[in-house]
Amino acid sequence: MAKRDASQTSTSKEIVPVVVGRDESPVTRAILDFVSQIPASDVPRASVGSAEEACHRLTKAAANKAALTAGSLALPPGPLGWLTVLPELVAIWRIQGQLVSDIAAAYGKTATLGREQMLWCLFRHTAAQAFRDVAIRVGDRLVFRTAATGVLQKLAGRIGMSVSKRAVGKGISRWLPVVGALGVGAYAYYDTNQVAKTAMDLFSGDVHVEGGDLVPTDETLSRHADA
Repeated sequence: MAKRDASQTSTSKEIVPVVVGRDESPVTRAILDFVSQIPASDVPRASVGSAEEACHRLTKAAANKAALTAGSLALPPGPLGWLTVLPELVAIWRIQGQLVSDIAAAYGKTATLGREQMLWCLFRHTAAQAFRDVAIRVGDRLVFRTAATGVLQKLAGRIGMSVSKRAVGKGISRWLPVVGALGVGAYAYYDTNQVAKTAMDLFSGDVHVEGGDLVPTDETLSRHADA
């Protein structure tokens, strides 16, 4: 299997969008559209030993921005509040996506940040089981498969179901505009910190991106154990 070197560097990537079927949910469509382009980062590679500190600063700024954004969008009361749920999700994903890109850059791993890694960082803490066709842990290594269109659609659909269930609670909170906005903002702050933790765990180590099947055969396990 071909493997990309994690030491490679690159600029942001524009990716050919996945064709979304009419039967896909609005959340799933929003996820697929969101990962059609990986945001650029102007964060320089951190010196040895300082990446974690730099990432904590980036995380604090992003978490505060996410909390303010989510809280502001949650202010409209009642039925109007339901209309802001999806825009809020997309706005928070953009903030978190930029954070993931910045963390990858701080660790010098921009080249290994693709759709699969972006989705992993944003949603692994809320929809871990959705990634069973895309990522597998072999020993202490996390190996990603470059997902075909059908696999990516399935992954986005699974994530979309999980996110939609959570969004119902957010929609209900719109009926209590001030209290609900505070709660939504607090959750966005917490959620952004979880995204950062996943990204730091990922990019602080070796990132392996491979093509082909991710089924961990004995040969695959042996090859990774000896590498």
